Amino acid sequence: MYNVIDYLEQSCQKYSKKIAIREPNQKITYEEFQEASKRVGSYLGSIYFNEPIIIYMEKGIDTLIAFFGTIYAGCFYTLINPELPGIRISQIKNTIHARVVITTKEDLETAEKYFEGLEVLTIEELKKEPIQEEVLVSSYQRHIDTDPLYVNFTSGSTGVPKGVTISHRSVIDFIDVFTRLFHFQEKDIIANQAPFDFDVSVKDIFSSMKMGATLVLIPKQYFSNPSLLLDYLCEQKVTTLTWAVSALCLITTFHGLDYKVPKTVEKVLFSGEVMPTKHLREWMEKLPNATFINVYGPTEITCNCLYHIVDRNRNWEEKLPVGIPFPNERVFLLNEKDEIIEEKGMSGEICVSGTCLGLGYYHNPEQTNTHFVLNPNNKSYLELIYRTGDLGYYNEEGEIVFAGRKDFQIKYLGHRIELEEIEKAIMDIPEVVRCCCLFEEEKAKLYGFYIGEISKKELNAKLKETLPIFMIPTKLICLNNFPITKNGKIDRKKLLEMRDSHE
Repeated sequence: MYNVIDYLEQSCQKYSKKIAIREPNQKITYEEFQEASKRVGSYLGSIYFNEPIIIYMEKGIDTLIAFFGTIYAGCFYTLINPELPGIRISQIKNTIHARVVITTKEDLETAEKYFEGLEVLTIEELKKEPIQEEVLVSSYQRHIDTDPLYVNFTSGSTGVPKGVTISHRSVIDFIDVFTRLFHFQEKDIIANQAPFDFDVSVKDIFSSMKMGATLVLIPKQYFSNPSLLLDYLCEQKVTTLTWAVSALCLITTFHGLDYKVPKTVEKVLFSGEVMPTKHLREWMEKLPNATFINVYGPTEITCNCLYHIVDRNRNWEEKLPVGIPFPNERVFLLNEKDEIIEEKGMSGEICVSGTCLGLGYYHNPEQTNTHFVLNPNNKSYLELIYRTGDLGYYNEEGEIVFAGRKDFQIKYLGHRIELEEIEKAIMDIPEVVRCCCLFEEEKAKLYGFYIGEISKKELNAKLKETLPIFMIPTKLICLNNFPITKNGKIDRKKLLEMRDSHE
């Protein structure tokens, strides 16, 4: 297999009348989904090939039709959530250099404003286009497995988001292993929590399409109402949760499992942050027969590279490991001299090689060459590795344990964020003289310290104009001056101590 469209084609042959995707007020069979995707792909494929297609839509069935229509056309997609600030939308537009945008009738006016000069199409009209099999066959025959499948944008230290480019081959390689390793089946009902511009959703989308399972899309607003969310999970008889840690903790924080337990759940896979022990314990107690799996990996290596199946009989109170490498992925630790670490307990940077590696950052060779580099320990042939910037060490069982970041990047609410990007956004506000952002992992709090003639309320409002919600500090703290170390740098340790008087 060298094109992910084969997942849909094969499942449609086996399960044509089965529900492929379900929303609270809408559902679609595999046959209907394939037909709609082919209509979209026929129009796009008659004009475009191996080009980026911007999907300017909120999460939904039509969004997935736009994705698969793009794939049928032999192109690749990048999702832009309409809720993003206009400045960020412009940054992505200027990076991706697309010629066409797919949106909804509802968002058409806004899309035409943001994407002036591009062809703006509505999904409603595209679904009326005739199927042109010759166009689809031509696109399929010209495709190779290293062609891009999608570009997901993540935080960038320069203030401009980076477009991580992932190929068909990388997704196929990962999903084939992922579904086999964790026993995904046709009978599975997969509850999608993650936004479609977040790579956790890749596991939901392509696992369901490969296996002929049913994908249940959970509206974002359900996560503000745990009882409504749990009612929906139970009503849909969900079997699989591949969720961010923050989403699972939202339910336990509000004692949702005391209200109702989704007893049909058989697999819970979590990632994005360190899972707090007390929250994991509560989930495991409420679902005594379910399998819990901690997975780890940055977007750049196609979802995940390490996994740990939680053993209920093992003492994992100290630190839950991120585990061992997925098959066909090489994961190793390098010290500051780029030497391979094999000793237990010694910390080093987590590095990855294999088919899983992305194609780099779209239109960003400088950042690509910084993070996707030649293996310094291989002088014999060309072997690219991805340097994650994460630190880890081997425990006594030989598993890797996550040990934080080596730079100013953090993991917050399931997202990897460059603190420098937040600091730049704050410093771009004229009233701000100086700023420093810090993250307290234990409390999962992001602090923004600043000096300037602007109130915290005004600063928060201005940041909402430029940054996604998940990048805005939990707490903004205005100071008269910053504590300085003897070397003349901001004393970050003292800043964290000072936050107590502002809590």
